[in-house]
Amino acid sequence: MNRFIVVFILVFLGTHAVFAAKVDTLQIESIAMHKNYKAAVVLPNSYSKSKAAYPVLYLLHGAYGHFSDWLRNTPNKNLVKDLSDQYDLIIVMPEGETFSFYLDSPINKESQFETFITKEVIQKVDKTYRTIADKRARAITGLSMGGHGALYLSLKHPELFCAAGSMSGVVDVEVMLNRDASAKIKQLMQTVFGTQSDNPEIFRAYSVIRMIDLFKANKLPLLLDCGVDDFLIEPNRELHRRLVYSKVPHEYTERPGAHTWGYWENALPYHVYYFSKILSKE
Repeated sequence: MNRFIVVFILVFLGTHAVFAAKVDTLQIESIAMHKNYKAAVVLPNSYSKSKAAYPVLYLLHGAYGHFSDWLRNTPNKNLVKDLSDQYDLIIVMPEGETFSFYLDSPINKESQFETFITKEVIQKVDKTYRTIADKRARAITGLSMGGHGALYLSLKHPELFCAAGSMSGVVDVEVMLNRDASAKIKQLMQTVFGTQSDNPEIFRAYSVIRMIDLFKANKLPLLLDCGVDDFLIEPNRELHRRLVYSKVPHEYTERPGAHTWGYWENALPYHVYYFSKILSKE
């Protein structure tokens, strides 16, 4: 290979590395759960050169996952960092454990992730970084269980978020039990909700598909999408139908794909673009 070309490539790669977004791992104490958890925080390249405050996107992982999933599992490992740079915003990926559904479990005091996200993570992030510490500059989205979490937390805490999204979201919690669920899934669900036979109403109470009145009352901008080959497509279609029937404004998209990282890598840029038009920059 021509030496000039080799030198050019090395210089380009080095420059890209220098001017790329930065990833922090933030330790967060959870008083609610008497534990310490981590969150990945992506800072755009401009952050170190500016004294400005930044809007924040909270990006939630799915079941069986952890806070670093969005950085490790997308085919393009730079996806989140590139989006942070492109739209000049901070992206926070907090821990949600493997099956928390980002709610305060009514039966398990060691799974209180609604409190963790809304009262501990956001406050820690706002104290640690130059954020615009206001709902007008804070959005939330996620995949699968994280899609449920993003919608649920925004519905329960509209004072914290200006917009919400869901990618392949578990919008009906009961679906996780009714699709030939394995004994392991049922056991994990029981640690958060209890058994379905003993607590049938709990599963319904925490399903966002049954929270249409809150969607109507909050009037937050919403972006929902799901792959046409995803096992969760029908509940997502039903949520869309209910929102349309109730005249709740929202964006809904179906794309080719299934419950895979390839699908979510394709979906995330649309979410960040959508939020970028809503998030306050000052």
